[in-house]
Amino acid sequence: MTDTLRPPSETPGDAPARRRLSRLDLVRLGVLAAGVACVATGLLPRAEAEANLARIGPLLVFLCSVIVLAELTRRAGVFDVLARRLAILGRGRYPLLFVLCAGFAAVVTMTLNLDTTAVLLTPVLLALAEPTGIPPLPLAVTTLWLANTASLLLPVSNLTNLLAADRTGLDAAGFAARMWAPQLAALLVTLALLWVWYWRPAARETGTYRPPAPVRVTGTRQRFLLYGTGTAAAAFVVAIPFAGTHVDLAALGAAAIALGAYLIADRRALRWELVPWRLLVFVVGLFLVVPTVSRWGLTEVVHAMIGDDPGAAGAVRAAATGAGLSNLVNNLPAYTAGETVIDPAHPDVLLALLIGTNTGPLVTPWASLATLLCLEYCRDRGVRISLRRTAAHGLVLAVAATGVAVAALLLV
Repeated sequence: MTDTLRPPSETPGDAPARRRLSRLDLVRLGVLAAGVACVATGLLPRAEAEANLARIGPLLVFLCSVIVLAELTRRAGVFDVLARRLAILGRGRYPLLFVLCAGFAAVVTMTLNLDTTAVLLTPVLLALAEPTGIPPLPLAVTTLWLANTASLLLPVSNLTNLLAADRTGLDAAGFAARMWAPQLAALLVTLALLWVWYWRPAARETGTYRPPAPVRVTGTRQRFLLYGTGTAAAAFVVAIPFAGTHVDLAALGAAAIALGAYLIADRRALRWELVPWRLLVFVVGLFLVVPTVSRWGLTEVVHAMIGDDPGAAGAVRAAATGAGLSNLVNNLPAYTAGETVIDPAHPDVLLALLIGTNTGPLVTPWASLATLLCLEYCRDRGVRISLRRTAAHGLVLAVAATGVAVAALLLV
């Protein structure tokens, strides 16, 4: 038995998005409105606002391009084919499937950005639940956690990483050379806690699962889109070590290849809804609001929390501050607020702050955009996630993963 991969224009859920604005959308628009008001009232000088937006311009190009690339790749069925193949390779054995799914989520986060994991990989893995009989909760928490803790290795893994790479002057290779050990440490802790709390035999109802039927790709058009978008995504991943500070151009080029494939084979799928305006609105708003709040007292508070120690004590304080502020407000403003008070001559302290804002936002639902997006999708699809339980487990993981990752940063 095989399942046929639907042509993109016939895939359920890919119709033009005409849903009303959600409460989260209203929050995003509210953040942008607040940022514009800060500039209009003079609370944030226009010159400083323009400088902030100029700095994040390439980041917005990257973010938009990589989300469009990932969305077109998903619509072409690349993620579905890979996820089904992983479940088949697991042969009905939960431990093997756990390693394969976690590895898949980690690789996607590292190479295609954590928001790709939250927005696009979450529905792909949850779609495995019905044909295999796997409870959806372990799959959901796997993407939720790894979207955050697997985002340390490369500048493209997280928007905060791009900011840190720019601040420290590290290219992709140099960044990976500094962060491979913290990333490995955080991954090992995440996998251990995922297994103990969600995947081990005592945490599930069955000892095995049903391997799903393979996906059959039919039709010249579908094959063209599958291989065309898959090639574009692979080309982007290969280009990362060579792109240097121009990773935004690499993402833009890969997205152009994917768009070209759809222009040839399925123009109806190219709609304005592909543009991730919600993410762009939120990021622009934050980079207007946070500098304003920093000018009016936040900088002094964060400076007092982090201190001026350039050594291990300063790194630990920076990581703790980043993790704590992330769960209070959000990891992006937490990082930008901390970055302004850390001397660029102390890169270990800055990278420790980055670790705290990447591996720490696992307690509150708003701690990171990836967490928000993942929980929003699970709620819309009826996947029950206890916020109290995930907050308690997330707190343990945040403390453990941040601690071992900072230790690895300082020791290696």
